[in-house]
This record gives sequence, structure tokens and C-alpha cells, in this order.
Amino acid sequence: MQHARVAVVGGGPAGLMAAGALAERGCTVTVYDAMPSVGRKFLLAGRGGLNLTHSEPLADFLGRYGDRRDPLAPLVEAFPPQALREWAHRLGVETFVGSSGRVFPNEMKAAPLLRAWLARLRAAGVRFAVRHRWLGWADEATQGGPAEDSPAPDAANAGERQPRPQRLRFATPDGEQHVEADALVLALGGGSWAKLGSDGAWVAPLRAAGVEVADLRPANCGFDVAGPAGTGWSTHFLERFRGQPLKSVAARCTDPAGRVHARAGECLISATGIEGGLVYALSAPLRDTLLAHGEAILELDLAPGRSLERLAAELARPRGSRSFASHLHSQAGIKGVKAGLLRECLTKAELDDPARLAAAIKALPLRLVATRPLDEAISSAGGVRFEALDAHLMLHACPGVFVAGEMLDWEAPTGGYLLTACFATGLAAGTAAAQWLSQRP
Repeated sequence: MQHARVAVVGGGPAGLMAAGALAERGCTVTVYDAMPSVGRKFLLAGRGGLNLTHSEPLADFLGRYGDRRDPLAPLVEAFPPQALREWAHRLGVETFVGSSGRVFPNEMKAAPLLRAWLARLRAAGVRFAVRHRWLGWADEATQGGPAEDSPAPDAANAGERQPRPQRLRFATPDGEQHVEADALVLALGGGSWAKLGSDGAWVAPLRAAGVEVADLRPANCGFDVAGPAGTGWSTHFLERFRGQPLKSVAARCTDPAGRVHARAGECLISATGIEGGLVYALSAPLRDTLLAHGEAILELDLAPGRSLERLAAELARPRGSRSFASHLHSQAGIKGVKAGLLRECLTKAELDDPARLAAAIKALPLRLVATRPLDEAISSAGGVRFEALDAHLMLHACPGVFVAGEMLDWEAPTGGYLLTACFATGLAAGTAAAQWLSQRP
């Protein structure tokens, strides 16, 4: 295996982790990336403070992966949050736990970590080929599939077939180039932030190779609301409250299976609807409900510290000469964007009825009619299905091809869970590729 050539396509966290694992095991590794430099989305993630991982108990941490907990659990357990912090420490980057339990580098930046990481990879012999956009395989036989006269394999014996070398196609500034490798790790990201390289263009060549890929969908995304005159807020509301945060609120929604999801936090008013951390935390059930029913209802509790009964009693007190806004503020603590949202969503009759107004403050229904576009989302759901992979992240249909990171069909909320799984799956894919190469005759 000393001279085994491995191509890693994608220079984000998953690809770089795979490259490091391969180089440590004696492989000749080249990382290919379509952009002029690697790690661009990683750097963007660190612009406001790089949230590397989370400090909560591992059982709770793994629960953040929802329906994909089972396939991801052994991979994250092999490289858990504490191991990630220790890895950063070995690169000279110290971390700390914030008040919310999130883990950040002391400098709150991604650039120092990336620089140290790349220096270590280069010292280990990893080479980088930027402005190389992967186009797929040069011919069917080199996709890891069977020769034309061979019977179709099944998943049980796919890992035992002897693949031919991977003959890869890349678009470069100097025209199309073909590269041959003994194994391939694909870590091309999901479908969000195409300008940073994650454009989902890899879906077509993988599907052509017989790989089952779930459609890419927005995750950790904003939503458009149904407004008074169609989609979006009224002009008056936007002029006053666009970009303003809704603080100290709670939200709940029901998914297509009838399960209720609830969170507390804050969000903000966008040009067409609502976005921000609280909404991102509920984006998966909201998106799935939209897909199933054409719309989703997000209920906002604008006064989570007060009961419905208390609000109704306080709002029923005589207003006297005070304005509605003054009465709402003094009796319910509602003002500013919260008051504007009530005026936007309720009729005059509802605003004038203390019981109905109190009910709306505790459960204001926002009708969501669309997710924001995939390219605007923080991350994406969908991707290569785990059923298309063996336990070591190798494609059943393509022996010698391993997949890692956001290309896989999983999603998670923000808070360090996304990056942790990218690191863990990258390490797993690189380690498995090296082991697979060492076991070949």
C-alpha cells in the first residue's frame, strides 16, 4: 500500500480529515477541489466564531441527528467531540466551552486552525490540486462497476469484487484532464452555498453509476410566510421591522407523523418570512410538513413567561385613555416587532377581544408556504443514502469509492453537530479506504 494513489475530491473538513488519515497510513494522496483554494465554506462558517462542536453528553449529542442517529453513531463515537477538541489542541488551537455549551477556538476564528491543518497535511506529503472540478468517471468500467460481460452484483458481495483503477475526469483551466487512482474518497459537500463549491453537481454522475441518492433539500433554512397579499409581509410591516429580531420567544410545530416539536430562542423577520436560530432548529419538521401538505404552521409564543389565563386577565383590564399599543405593553409586556407582528396577523376584531388576543400571543400561527432556496440554506439534507454504503462508507456499486461529509443523507441543527459529523465521517472514510487498499491482493 506504500505507493497506493488515492484521490480525495473536496477540500472541506471531511475531505481534509480523510486525506490526513490516508497519508498517515502511507498512501500517496492528492486533494482535488473546484475552488481556487480549499476550505472556503469552513472559513465562512468561522466568520462569526467557529462553532466546532458541542459539550453536551454524547447520548444527547447523537440524538441531534434524528433519523440518521443509528448510522452516524458509531462514526461519531469513534471521533467524539472531546477527540475533536484534542485534535485541534495538537494543531496548536485551544478551545473553550461557551455559555450555551458550544465549543469554539479561543481566537473564535477558522483561519488559524485551517492554516495549521494544511501545513501538517503538506508536511505529511498530501498534495493539492485546486481549480479541478470533478466531472465523474472517464468510462463505465472505471466507476468501480462490473465489466460489461459480468453479472450485476448485489450488496452482499460488492466489497469482494476486484475493481479496476478509478479513472477520473476533471475540468481544469487547461481543459479536461484524466487522473487515475487506486481509491477515491468523495467529500464534495451538499447543495448549499454553491459559490463556495457545494453545488450538488456530483449527484448526476453518482446516479449514473447506479448509486442511490436522495434529492438534496434545504436544512437549517428560512421560510416564506403567507401574507395579506400573497407571499410575504405587508409593505408597512417590512418597512418597520425587516431584519429585527424576535427575542425571548418559543415556537412549536407538528411534523407529518403528528409529532410535536418545540424550541425556545430567537429568530428574525426576513424580507419574505422568518429565519434565524429558532427557525433553523425546527426547519426539518417544517420542511417535511411543507413537502407533505403544501404548507406548514409555525406557532409562536410571544410571551413564554406568562400563562394564557394571566394574559387574558391582564388584557381584559380597562384601557381607559391609553392607546392599544400602550395597553398591550403595560399589561402583556408586548411592544415593538412583537406588537407589529400581532397587528400584521390578526384582524381588528381579534385585537379588540382580550381572550382572542391572549390566545394569539401564546400561539400566533404563521402559515409557511415555502422554504428559502437550497443555495441560501446553511446546510442541506438528502444525499447518498446509507443503504448504498457498507459499514465503512464504501459504495456497494463502486468498490474503492468512499463517501463522507454532507454528501451523505443526514442533517443536524447548528451548534457544532454539522462540523463534528463532517470531521468524523471524513476520518472514517479515509481510514477505511487505507484499510481496504492494504487488504487487496
